[in-house]
Amino acid sequence: MLPEIAGCGPMNDREFAADVIVIGAGVAGLYSLWKMADIGLTAIGLESGSDVGGTWYWNRYPGARFDSESYTYGYSFDSELLSEWEWSEHFAAQPETLSYLQHVADRFGLKERIRFGACVSVASWDESSCQWVLQTQAGEVYRGRYLITALGPLSAPLMPLIDGTADFAGEAFHTAQWPHEPVTFQDKSVGVIGTGATAVQLIPEISASCGSLSVFQRTPNWCAPLRNGPITSDEQAVLAETIDAVLERCSSTYGGFIHDSIRLKTTDVTDAQRRAFWERLYGERGFAIWFGNYRDVLVSPQANTLITEFIASKIRERVDDPATAELLIPKDHGFGQRRVPLETGYYEVFNRPNVNLIDLNTHPIERITATGVLTGGSHRGAGEHHELEMLIYATGFDAITGSYDRIHFEGIEGRTLRQAWDPSPRTFLGVATPGFPNLFMVVGPQNVSTFCNMTRCIEQNVDWLSALIADTEASRRCRIEATEEAAQEWVEHTRQSVQRLLLSRVDSWFNGYNANLGSDFEPRLVIYGGGLPAYREHCDDVAAAGYAGFAVS
Repeated sequence: MLPEIAGCGPMNDREFAADVIVIGAGVAGLYSLWKMADIGLTAIGLESGSDVGGTWYWNRYPGARFDSESYTYGYSFDSELLSEWEWSEHFAAQPETLSYLQHVADRFGLKERIRFGACVSVASWDESSCQWVLQTQAGEVYRGRYLITALGPLSAPLMPLIDGTADFAGEAFHTAQWPHEPVTFQDKSVGVIGTGATAVQLIPEISASCGSLSVFQRTPNWCAPLRNGPITSDEQAVLAETIDAVLERCSSTYGGFIHDSIRLKTTDVTDAQRRAFWERLYGERGFAIWFGNYRDVLVSPQANTLITEFIASKIRERVDDPATAELLIPKDHGFGQRRVPLETGYYEVFNRPNVNLIDLNTHPIERITATGVLTGGSHRGAGEHHELEMLIYATGFDAITGSYDRIHFEGIEGRTLRQAWDPSPRTFLGVATPGFPNLFMVVGPQNVSTFCNMTRCIEQNVDWLSALIADTEASRRCRIEATEEAAQEWVEHTRQSVQRLLLSRVDSWFNGYNANLGSDFEPRLVIYGGGLPAYREHCDDVAAAGYAGFAVS
């Protein structure tokens, strides 16, 4: 018989019940568990890993770290927690972030409420009992009146559709499923498939120690310098005095970061002033040059062309070989129209004699072999075989909706969530879907958290949902469901918020795209483009109107 969860008794040796079931024990899941206890409800957390952390548990690859400032990423709900934890770097690495989340879980007694190694396979709504019934792969059953999904937007790893992946005889890893034991690259021939945000962090870490590094690039990305460094004792003292103001600043900005656009447009200044401003931003930490830029660079094609030319010039300055530099410069989208990877010495890696960049547009991968990767030329069969001892797949995720597709969600009258979201998700505020009562999503599709400094938006989501659940409990009603009309209005509003952004015109996970879906892919509406302040205002208006848009019974 499984051990009893605090505040929740087993119904038998395979069934367990609580007021709330939370799927996931990452940043969103941990805060959801804490918040449910705070409003007086029992909760069980179900986590497929063996510890808390979510993203920071699974992604252990070398170089994994924050791209938002550490002190803007930590929780703000407890003043003592804020004061007792000091981050060592401006952008903390994965081990420190995981330690922080473990500290939070231990400090608030959250681990005793979590079932680790619990992989949820089915979640179905039982109308007769007004409950969600969850089944795990191990055959356990969990029942709860409310279900909160804290699945994470980047938690369903994608393997590329390449022949022969099972044939490779050397070491092979996906970055999101990195081994817990140490991996050595010393003097080995290593291949990395992918040049997205993960690869941009990984590649500089391994290039110095490996014997040779082959980087297989399909689509280059516009990267900006991270400018990381230790937080000095003087900076720690300033942060201790100003952290409340820092977090208040984050709550007022478009993306929840400390960076926000200025009121000027690119055409409001001279060429020299604009160049000097961009030089300053390029020298600052984090997303300053993405989110702290002129207010039109992400919406005006003309303005975006100017910033794109500036970033391209920086790549050419940093890469010695002009031909390699041109391969690293995207030609199919402008700066900031995809998620901007933050890098430390990434471009300089390609100046190393042991690093080879393979352009998959001209030399596509034919197949993976037992000893490496076979690429083709302009004619099939005229290929080159790249001998490798280790192969790393930095091929990203089935973003935002992928983690939902891996669980069979079944709502009213047996309709599945996959059916309800075909061809594109339909939500209200990105937290609820018609036909799925009492199911609430944190960082769900069409939610501000999908395009935001994660913890800042997660706290807003969970705080708002906990107030909704508390209101439902106080009224002694058991069932609350987003209406079709409210969802339709929200989808249209979300569409308009995204269409004004240039990123809506580019294939990326911002539009529900991944490379495995093929050339006939139709964009899916998965992110909210209105920004955190506007999103919060929408949520507050719904609450003030007695949670208009929800049907309760």
